[in-house]
Amino acid sequence: MSKEPSRLTRRSFVEQSALAAGLLGAAGLAQRASYGAESPEVPAAALASGVNARQQGVKGDGKTDDTKALQAALDAAQTKGPICYVPSGLYRLDGPVTVPAGVTLCGASGGVPHSEHPIGTVLLAYGGRGQPDGEPLITLKPNGVVRNLVIHYPEQTLKEVAPYPWSIRADGELCQILDITLTNPYQAIDVGSKWNELHLVRNVFACPLKIGVYIDQCTDIGRIENVHFNPNFWTRMALKPGFPGGDIQAYLEKNLVGFKIGKTDWEFISNCFVIFPRIGFHFDDFGHGPGNAVITQSGSDICPVAVRVDRSQPHAGVEFANGQFMGTIEVGPQNRGPVKLANCGFWGIPATREHVRHEGASSLVLTACHFTGWDHAGKGDPCIRSAGGRLIVNGCEFMDQGKHAITLEKGLKAAAVLGCMFRGPQPISDQSGADVQIGINTSH
Repeated sequence: MSKEPSRLTRRSFVEQSALAAGLLGAAGLAQRASYGAESPEVPAAALASGVNARQQGVKGDGKTDDTKALQAALDAAQTKGPICYVPSGLYRLDGPVTVPAGVTLCGASGGVPHSEHPIGTVLLAYGGRGQPDGEPLITLKPNGVVRNLVIHYPEQTLKEVAPYPWSIRADGELCQILDITLTNPYQAIDVGSKWNELHLVRNVFACPLKIGVYIDQCTDIGRIENVHFNPNFWTRMALKPGFPGGDIQAYLEKNLVGFKIGKTDWEFISNCFVIFPRIGFHFDDFGHGPGNAVITQSGSDICPVAVRVDRSQPHAGVEFANGQFMGTIEVGPQNRGPVKLANCGFWGIPATREHVRHEGASSLVLTACHFTGWDHAGKGDPCIRSAGGRLIVNGCEFMDQGKHAITLEKGLKAAAVLGCMFRGPQPISDQSGADVQIGINTSH
């Protein structure tokens, strides 16, 4: 039995195969050596069953508008693909491109490229400035895939942020956005403006300025996995002209919605994170009905509102498990679906009053959560304020000494506070007149 070839031997084999197939060419190998070598696994598949964009006239010099040539390469991959491989380089796009059904737009990276080390495939987005409702930079048709590349907006500024269209939009079933870094998109990932099912967004890292991910019109089980929104992908990038300077945190706290979630039947969200947003996770009806979601191992950090549930499906609602929140959870008066949080941690920032504000007719269940750092201003605000629907608080720990923990107000229908641990006297105030059961709690 032959031995597994070494990394160097495997790459040499891939390159020789590519030359024999006429897909890469000596110039391509020289360019790769000068711009940066990539992990061979993904390019190997691309070269074996795909189209090399360089052979369709794509330059990758950072100056030439490659929009038409890249579109030609993507169209060619419909019959010669299914992979359109874009080698290492800087590709200027003055207009939008569409990934045809079943085609993969694949950059030169074996994993997630980082904007600090942009040695792979970088798309430079120049088109659409000032046109937030224009055509997206990349549109994925059914089963279209984009992966293994960086998207950068060289003309974006701060604090005078320019609106741009969506960076990537899904239009149809089983669209996939994988292993992507976006330095400074105005609107990053759109799986909501068009009907879609079974979308998969995985391993996406970005500093979005307006919306990170928009989910809507999904009629069958979408997945959002390992999506991370942090200014570092802009402020620390090595791409020209560099970060323009300015108070990025202040801008994001006034403008950014990390995850905007409307109609989706079901949505599984895992290992996702956003820092400094205006709203971390926002659930509402954006014109196509509300949705439901299960969110695990995810968090919203240093923000005024970590989660806002304005509307969710009445029969299913929203569930968080193993979450971390440095901000407030708001359940609005129009929400009808249950909201459940289990094994979650809450920390406050200077602007934090309550950790949880609960209105409307929906039920709210908090199980095995812990809370600290509410009522930063010292005005007597409770950790949890409930003025509507039904409330269950079970097995939770309130860690701040001597602070008021729970206020039950008029409008509440029923509540149960059981098996919790408080640190101070009189932790619960009941002004609701509702059926309230309080028991088996400790205060020390």
